[in-house]
Amino acid sequence: MFTKHPRPNCHGRFRPAARVATIVLVLARFAAAAPTAADPHIAAVESGLLPPARIAGRASEPWTLASRMAHYRVPGVSIAVIDNGQITWSRGYGVARSGESAPVSPDTLFQAASLSKMLTAAAALTLVDAGRLALDTDVNPQLKSWKIPASPLADGETITLRRLLSHTAGFNVHGFSGYAASAPIPTLLQVLDGSAPANSEPIRVVAKPGAGWRYSGGGYCVVQQLLTDVTGEPFPALLHDRVLNRAGMDASTFAQPLPANLAARAAAGHDADGQRIPGDARVYPELAAAGLWTTPTDLAHFILALHHSIAATGGPALLSPATAKAMITPPLAGSDYGLGLGVIGAGRNLQLTHSGANAGFRALLVFYPQLDRGAVIMTNSENGAPLATEILRAIAQTYDWPDYRVEEKSAFPLAPEAFDAFAGRYEREDTILVFYSRGDRFYLRATNRPRVEIFPSSDHQFFMLGSPDTFDFERAASGETTHVIRRTPTGAQLFPRIERPSD
Repeated sequence: MFTKHPRPNCHGRFRPAARVATIVLVLARFAAAAPTAADPHIAAVESGLLPPARIAGRASEPWTLASRMAHYRVPGVSIAVIDNGQITWSRGYGVARSGESAPVSPDTLFQAASLSKMLTAAAALTLVDAGRLALDTDVNPQLKSWKIPASPLADGETITLRRLLSHTAGFNVHGFSGYAASAPIPTLLQVLDGSAPANSEPIRVVAKPGAGWRYSGGGYCVVQQLLTDVTGEPFPALLHDRVLNRAGMDASTFAQPLPANLAARAAAGHDADGQRIPGDARVYPELAAAGLWTTPTDLAHFILALHHSIAATGGPALLSPATAKAMITPPLAGSDYGLGLGVIGAGRNLQLTHSGANAGFRALLVFYPQLDRGAVIMTNSENGAPLATEILRAIAQTYDWPDYRVEEKSAFPLAPEAFDAFAGRYEREDTILVFYSRGDRFYLRATNRPRVEIFPSSDHQFFMLGSPDTFDFERAASGETTHVIRRTPTGAQLFPRIERPSD
């Protein structure tokens, strides 16, 4: 799965959120209790969420969507599933805004974050089909309001549309943090030059174009300026006419901030503790990179329109077959990114994918063009990414996808009495980790989190099935356990041992 997306600048602390979790659980159960008898696949997905791995020889119990929404403090989820080349169902779960009763429906708007890049790329490629842009010529002559500053790092290579859309143009600025609705909002030119009130650095060439893959929301801001300069149209109107309208995305818009009539239909973003972010959503003037408000159903319409373009099947199409095929062809050997979207695998296993992360929102799209199967999952929470992958595994199992299956892992045969050396309380800042055993099983309870079973991978290292985090216990020369190191995909933290079970 393509997951190299911009992350918002948010540093949440644990806060009591029992009320939020209760609201999520009750409303998610209410949504899941809606009639599903007409399609047993829906019930199978709702009750079949799965961890990334299970212990070999031990049956793993699937989770319900309601329980996992409560576990992650995700107030709302919206899902659309594609099977046999059609949107077979779409459904909302939970609430659009914590503290309120309005449920998420298939029409609730979410920020798509980096999934916006797919639509931006498609809009640019419609201009390629129209002969107004070219994929492999220097874009600087067609930029009128702003020019790409010269860089010695370019080493004679030009910035082309193909390189911009595939993140191989050598630009910096991975992603954007957004702006509070009440704060000054920069123009695109101010974003490009990193001038006040922009909160990101100037967008510049920092690597040789074409030499490597470097994810750059900044490069998509250059595309945004290019499209408006070439057409003379405001970006939201351009995207509406060239992509949204053609793909049947009637609920979607690139308007930032949302107009009042649409804001009433929008979900509020929530932080990692389940609290609404100030103003409910940040404003992203970097429209091409992160500005789309949409629904899973509309995104499913988009990916099907692209599929019709590739296969020339006669359905609603966005692009010529040749241009659509260029969109799903990574231009750089070894890259898994085409023009605006991730491209993984080949043949029947070929998947088109992208994930997105704006402040308060997470989104994920996967589509298999050879199998006519896929799904779009959108959440109004910064904890939405792991939940979305659990939902995706349930969909993959229910609809027989080739990927996103549960991996089998082996556990080290650690005797329960040997675990006594690690049991106890470990603390770092405002986070407490408590390790304990029940019979021959071992558990961890972290601050404000439900307990989770952990499994030994060696005589002092442990892993979890629902998380990539691992735990490495360290001992002093005396043999006494002194601390545990929690290793995550983004780093490691040391937790000193504060208390033992006998204390």
